[in-house]
Amino acid sequence: MGSRAATTWRLAGCSGRGVLRDAARRRGSSLRGGGERAASLSELLQSSVGDEEPGEGEAAGGRREQRSPREGTVLLFPGQGSQFVGMGRGLLRYPGVRDMYRLAEKVLGYDLLSLCLEGPRAELDRTRHCQPAVFVASLAAVEKLNHLQPKVVESCVAAAGYSVGEFAALVFAGAMDFAEALCAVKVRAEAMQAAAEAVPSGMLSVIGRREANYKYACLEARRHCESLGIDSPVCEVSNYLFPDSRVIAGHIQALEFLQENASKFYFTRTKMLPVSGAFHTRLMEPAVEPLAEVLKSIEIQKPLICVYSNVDSKKYMHSKHIQKLLVKQLVSPVLWEQTMHSIYQRKQGMEFPYTYEVGPGKQLGAVLRKCNLKAWRQYSHVGVTEEEEAAET
Repeated sequence: MGSRAATTWRLAGCSGRGVLRDAARRRGSSLRGGGERAASLSELLQSSVGDEEPGEGEAAGGRREQRSPREGTVLLFPGQGSQFVGMGRGLLRYPGVRDMYRLAEKVLGYDLLSLCLEGPRAELDRTRHCQPAVFVASLAAVEKLNHLQPKVVESCVAAAGYSVGEFAALVFAGAMDFAEALCAVKVRAEAMQAAAEAVPSGMLSVIGRREANYKYACLEARRHCESLGIDSPVCEVSNYLFPDSRVIAGHIQALEFLQENASKFYFTRTKMLPVSGAFHTRLMEPAVEPLAEVLKSIEIQKPLICVYSNVDSKKYMHSKHIQKLLVKQLVSPVLWEQTMHSIYQRKQGMEFPYTYEVGPGKQLGAVLRKCNLKAWRQYSHVGVTEEEEAAET
């Protein structure tokens, strides 16, 4: 499979699915959405994918030509918490972006663009709103990147998304349709907010010393909750960010206990995150069925490039695999640190690919720096505001 991961959602008016895949199959026929740019993308796909079936080139003429790692790119898609009022303003001049927001308004039933540009912040920060907002802004940032540096998008070999960012990564990779994926994100966000509101819970960011034992700390916190009369308390690691950094999620009482006893557990810094619930724990179980049902109604295809799952830090293999793990992700910890190792692991002396964080915020870049300094040196951020536009030019 070629590594030309050109945007698959834009050229079909934001609602088509798998334009990259369809174009490769049609070998030059016009794409849905038409136009010169669609035709040129079709030609690009022919040259990058070719007419051979997977493995055909190897069987007929030996091994394929190996490209330098530096010639490929990696795209990272942010998750909930990266949103801010004003995001997206710097993207509106790029082709297709306003169409994306118009389609989003139809799918969501409210004016997402106005909410992103004007707030209020309290509304944008609500789980039901910020997840679709980050999803659309991230794919709009890909549109900007494709307009300014098309070679970066064309040469993408891998993608990963943090939590809800995984949906954007899969849309970019041609596995899901933009509108259908946004519908799933809407259902996911609303179900997660409802689950969060059912139980007083939250998430605690923790930086620990080498001696820190996170499992033991969570066990002690659960015992504390039991002493308060809380049945089946939840307190567990929900995000692995970088070495010595975790996010612990669960009942509020458990998190407060950990903060009060931080020194006992060798935590050097703790901070409550501005989220409404214990995401990626079993407290999200009420959200599992709604997401599973909507995913059953969506056509999912194998990604055209490597997309790594939050659940096991491995590449998605096929459509059923995607459907299963997107649901499991709700109640499983995000293995982001492990995912960074999977993407950037290479033999000593090999070059690292150029990495682009597409969407609001630079959190994933900061995490990459902690996980792999050499890989981070090839990192860039694709901004979503006018101020970032000015700084980039």
